[in-house]
Amino acid sequence: MEAVVIPAVMPTYDRKDVAFERGEGSYLYAADGRRFLDYTSGIAVNNLGHCHPTVVKALQEQAARLWHTSNLYRIAHGERLAQRLVENSFADTMFFSNSGAEAIEGGIKLVRKYQYVNGRPQRYKIICFDQAFHGRTGAALAATGNEKYLQGFGPRAPGFVHVPLNNTNVVRDAIDDETAAILVEPIQGEGGVRPGSGEFLRALRQICDEFGLLLFFDEIQCGFGRTGKLWAYEWFDVKPDVMAVAKGIGNGFPLGAFMATEKAAAGMVFGTHGSTYGGNPLGTAVGNAVLDVMLAPGFFAGVRERIGYFRPKLEALVARHPKVLAEVRGTGFITGLRCVVPSADMVNALFERQMLTVGAGDNVVRIYPSLVATREDLDHGLAIIDDACRALAGAANG
Repeated sequence: MEAVVIPAVMPTYDRKDVAFERGEGSYLYAADGRRFLDYTSGIAVNNLGHCHPTVVKALQEQAARLWHTSNLYRIAHGERLAQRLVENSFADTMFFSNSGAEAIEGGIKLVRKYQYVNGRPQRYKIICFDQAFHGRTGAALAATGNEKYLQGFGPRAPGFVHVPLNNTNVVRDAIDDETAAILVEPIQGEGGVRPGSGEFLRALRQICDEFGLLLFFDEIQCGFGRTGKLWAYEWFDVKPDVMAVAKGIGNGFPLGAFMATEKAAAGMVFGTHGSTYGGNPLGTAVGNAVLDVMLAPGFFAGVRERIGYFRPKLEALVARHPKVLAEVRGTGFITGLRCVVPSADMVNALFERQMLTVGAGDNVVRIYPSLVATREDLDHGLAIIDDACRALAGAANG
């Protein structure tokens, strides 16, 4: 399937030839009248589906009152959102940004400044992991370490060391006198929906405590309910010192944050960081509406119930189509189908059947229903995947 090229727009995306004009719940409606089941969720952004009434109401009301003032003045919605996130996480304090990449950049500054103010200015290196994805800005891209994304952009930002996921011995071997922190996604998204094991993440916590390093989690893609709890780290009995979040925080409104313990954030004092738009009244009003939904009694219990309904059926599809699918990865509604056929063929076959998915590394198709997907939405998706598998298996046999 050929990508669409729009001359006035730089051709940096492999866009499909469809334009959406309306969304509702788990569905997007194209200008040509087609209805698509959305299992991309804006790449783990629209966690509450499209046009959730609570979020729409908050956006409309705030848009009619006040959008932006800058951070030269107090922002009531931002203070409330920060307090609620602190009360429902490991963190004591936070800084709002506009995106995940900015949250990563801010977290990188925080961990280096932490070492500096504690008398260890030589500590600037951050241990990262193979197949990670942390964003496309300079330092975030160096932390990602993907040669395909780095090629042609000059020398990479220094200070990032890459090692295999789920191997504590290699992590220990990578630590030296210049190491400041360990940066890890509890569940890698773009890297192929590859989870860090609970044992591994707990070991990273112990290693950081042993060597005076900060543990920096990237929950940009796996946070805000994707796993069936607000944060992925809650499943592993381990807490970071720093965490970057974005995507689901605004359900499609550009918003991000890096969160930290008071100890870790000791160096982030007046003048050390800033953002023109970050945490403005409009964005944080939306962020509070997202939390209104997610923190309501019973919300995550309902998400986990639907996850428990969906996952076994997804596993059964893999068993039914061994010539097309190899395994289910991930957890909750951050899952991936590792394919036997090229994953791009599966993405295209699903698209032809009016279902939206996105590929990932290691020949994986990401399966990201919204957290509010009904059993009917989930059954619809399973039926489409089943039909696509039958067609791809037939093509392989032919």
